[in-house]
Amino acid sequence: MDKEKMSKLMNMDMSLSKNAVDFIDDKYLHSLIENTKEDMVRNREIFKKALGKQPLSVEETASLLAITSKEGLEELYEAARSLKRAVYGNRIVLFAPLYVGNYCINNCKYCGFKSSAKGTIRKTLGKDELIKEIYNLEDEGHKRLILVFGEAPQYSPEFIADCVRTCYATKKGNGEIRRVNINAAPLDVAGYKIVKEAGIGTFQVFQETYHKETYAKYHPANTVKGDYMWRLNAMDRAFEAGIDDMGIGALFGLYDWRFEVLGLVSHALHLQKSHGVGPHTISFPRIQPAQDLDMDLPYRVTDEQFKQLVAILRLAVPYTGLIMTARESKEIRDDVIEFGVSQIDAGTKLEIGGYQKDKNKEQELNKEQFQIGDTRELDEVIRWLLEREFIPSFCTSCYRVGRTGEHFMEFAIPGFIKRFCTPNAMLTLAEYLEDYSSPETKEAGYRLIQKELDQMSESGQKQQVIAKLEAIKKSQRDLLF
Repeated sequence: MDKEKMSKLMNMDMSLSKNAVDFIDDKYLHSLIENTKEDMVRNREIFKKALGKQPLSVEETASLLAITSKEGLEELYEAARSLKRAVYGNRIVLFAPLYVGNYCINNCKYCGFKSSAKGTIRKTLGKDELIKEIYNLEDEGHKRLILVFGEAPQYSPEFIADCVRTCYATKKGNGEIRRVNINAAPLDVAGYKIVKEAGIGTFQVFQETYHKETYAKYHPANTVKGDYMWRLNAMDRAFEAGIDDMGIGALFGLYDWRFEVLGLVSHALHLQKSHGVGPHTISFPRIQPAQDLDMDLPYRVTDEQFKQLVAILRLAVPYTGLIMTARESKEIRDDVIEFGVSQIDAGTKLEIGGYQKDKNKEQELNKEQFQIGDTRELDEVIRWLLEREFIPSFCTSCYRVGRTGEHFMEFAIPGFIKRFCTPNAMLTLAEYLEDYSSPETKEAGYRLIQKELDQMSESGQKQQVIAKLEAIKKSQRDLLF
């Protein structure tokens, strides 16, 4: 590795972290976990507040974390179901992760891409290879991607921005990528500005664990990622650069799941207070086996705890999208999706070059970052959602017409977002059914679309939806509200 590039990355304006804001009070969060007892009288008042679409405080969130009774958990799950339907309707947004490169200077002990991993073949997609990946994703029907990069000198803001522009410029038939999100290392303000100019959607940075001692345990101090505060304030720098769509997350299983929930809520409240806008998405992956992973993990999250944390996050941050990844099995996704999840990935491949249909020997040897739990292809996932009467959505309209950040909140708080989301979900589903789906999925999709139309009140908007659906059947594309 180029020593000059390495030095530049290691010292990239990170002096700012010395003056960063520490909004995670470990001692106070621990005290809430230890001293808060189940109180369903109080919790029912908290449910009412959440159903009124008001964010919860960390103290109120701790009260929900203290629920252990079967009756209390059922009330929690029902409240989460109700809030999810009220804010997001019955749509589920679909996307695909696209791993661009797995070089990494960090040595996170839980990651298959860590610098010390012996069996990992390091690779960065060339432009032609990236285009082939995009073509294959478009052939499946994908419209939304998240590009994933390791942390290494070659993955500069300029490189990331160029990859984004390539995604938008690559079109095949009716296929096109309409939204590109990013999961990459935290940048300085100048770096975020470069990436923003390429037209990104959401920029994701996961804290991994909000517990400082645990963070230091898993992230060696001699790496870029070893700076807890640099990472914690990543989204503040993004806001300063003009990015108002950001995603946060924690890797559940590194530390007490209750602490991580309080950390995520603390982070959301900090962003809302400091910038007027909370996170666009929250992710909550559970740690999964990875190459060269040999760790003692006393904090693994059970399926029941996972259900509870998803429901609590839905209530605590009403307007934040919740992402459940393909790390989870089909069975768990089937059980948890109704408790507040609004986005999932489908047809996921995590190897570098994993979407190629003509993989060469080297690509087949490439190892994924972690094991996938749900290996179904996109069409299977869409049919599963349709059977559950969720509308699979590839919608990108809010981002493309400016309903982001504060503007998103303006539309979402009065409930108007449902007015846009359901029609747009129906239109993007119809595009998929016409261009890519199996006959069985097409039949199930139009059956659900008709049911949704039957439930809409007679109005000018309903007639517009019907007209746009007919136009899609006649080969018009990218119609939106």
